[in-house]
Amino acid sequence: MKGILITCTLILSTLWSLAEAKNYGNPDVDVAKLEKSFSDWWKYHNKSIRLSADFIAIDDNEKRISKQSFLEKLNSGDFIPVKLASADSVCYQLYRLEKGSDKTIPEVIKYAGAEALKNFKMEGKAFPAFNFKDINGADFSTEKLKGKILVFKCWFIACPPCIEEFPVLNQLVEKYRGRKDIVFIGLAFDQKKALETFLQKKPFHYAVIPDQKQFEFNVLDVKSYPTHIIVDANGIIRKVVNTADEMIPVLEKIASGNTKSN
Repeated sequence: MKGILITCTLILSTLWSLAEAKNYGNPDVDVAKLEKSFSDWWKYHNKSIRLSADFIAIDDNEKRISKQSFLEKLNSGDFIPVKLASADSVCYQLYRLEKGSDKTIPEVIKYAGAEALKNFKMEGKAFPAFNFKDINGADFSTEKLKGKILVFKCWFIACPPCIEEFPVLNQLVEKYRGRKDIVFIGLAFDQKKALETFLQKKPFHYAVIPDQKQFEFNVLDVKSYPTHIIVDANGIIRKVVNTADEMIPVLEKIASGNTKSN
């Protein structure tokens, strides 16, 4: 009798998992056609998939899994994430690449999965202690900024995507200008003189910290640019992303729950 009960429980559990996955809808794209062309897949991936988002993760067996497990599977290069047409939530499912798929896709998705997994693992950890001086001589340290929301951007002068974000980030700084509890800090590779010359032509309203390549590489383990890191008032990393578009909604959500003005 006990064996029968265990078997029934396992069957019910499996059926429940399958039913749960089915409830999230069907793929919003023809997967078989998508994986034949790297160009088509890349356009779809950039438009529809945000691996930094909070999403419901479904594996290739239509079972719900953790976000970390989902990203680990992507890191293998054997799967692509596809958005399911659910009206209630963001849901991604893994689809195994077939033998006839474009050979470039596994290489790119493996890199994307690895980056997303690394960023995800940083979240929830304390931001490393720091003691910076910006190009204007102002001091920024862990102790001095205790209790504040910190918005870091890792960048360098010769990074076009980093520079393209300046206008929208300058608007963001202006939006929160009255919030003394939010501090915007740009960690740059470049030396002070090079930054001063460059920023005369391309203004950037973050506090710019020069010569931070070693801190970014060896302490933060950041090697993809740009990278944005949001640290909450308790010194905990809340989000690590690679675009301003992904970062800004997260900051708005965090900022709405922290109204200190000291």
